[in-house]
Amino acid sequence: MYFILRDRPKGDGTDELPIFLDFILKCIDASRLISKTSLKINTFDQTYLIIPNSILRMKLSILAIIVLLKITLLAQSISLDAKNLEASNVFLSYEKINNEKVLKVAIDTAIKTFDQATFAKIKDIELQNGIIEVKVLSRLMKDAPSFARGFIGLAFRVSASKDKFEGIYVRPTNGRADDQIRRNHSIQYFSFPGYDFDRLRKESPEKFESYADLGLNEWITMRIEVKGQKARLYLNHVKQPSLIVNDLKLGEHHRGGIGLWVGNYTEGFFKDLKVVKN
Repeated sequence: MYFILRDRPKGDGTDELPIFLDFILKCIDASRLISKTSLKINTFDQTYLIIPNSILRMKLSILAIIVLLKITLLAQSISLDAKNLEASNVFLSYEKINNEKVLKVAIDTAIKTFDQATFAKIKDIELQNGIIEVKVLSRLMKDAPSFARGFIGLAFRVSASKDKFEGIYVRPTNGRADDQIRRNHSIQYFSFPGYDFDRLRKESPEKFESYADLGLNEWITMRIEVKGQKARLYLNHVKQPSLIVNDLKLGEHHRGGIGLWVGNYTEGFFKDLKVVKN
């Protein structure tokens, strides 16, 4: 079996060599390997590059590793020391979970309304487009009422005055509930001010919520990719996004800080925060 790449005839508006192959050849010094294991045939207006499937699969695997390494190297690990945090309607402390010291963010119980500016803001970092990844763990406060869901997530593009931001959070108690409607509300997007979950649910049912398998008292990896007016949430390294938001309410040009967000009656724990700016 052979994989055949065909150059289009010149003048038809396409590149002479597929972009992904050109990138492979630049990233990997494979010229000698190709010369020994492939065959290039020139015709009047076309070029065929014939490469055995085994070699192509190897090259694509190496390319994937290179891309992942590049993303990892570009990611900035953010310290969660108290000196690097600014509390907004929350209390900050540190606890050990499985012998590891992690940041605890507990909401001020004086906050009674939902989807407010309740987060630990990271100092001296601003982002418009990029990737935010963090591990979160949620517990309910001892006096939590029946409507508490363990709300925990991320605020992004937070304004300096903390009066505007976008947010995505999860409701861990919904992820494995017996009620399917609750399951469908495991993930939530909101925008502050003015676009809390209740308004969005009434005006655009199901558009800004989704299901995910998650629970209380377990580490959940959240990764939010933000670009322009769009945001995608990935959970626990799953390849496909768990939530897609195509119309961030603050618009594509808004930029700002990052906040470790918790909701009503939640004790949230955070670790391993990483940021990639685009």
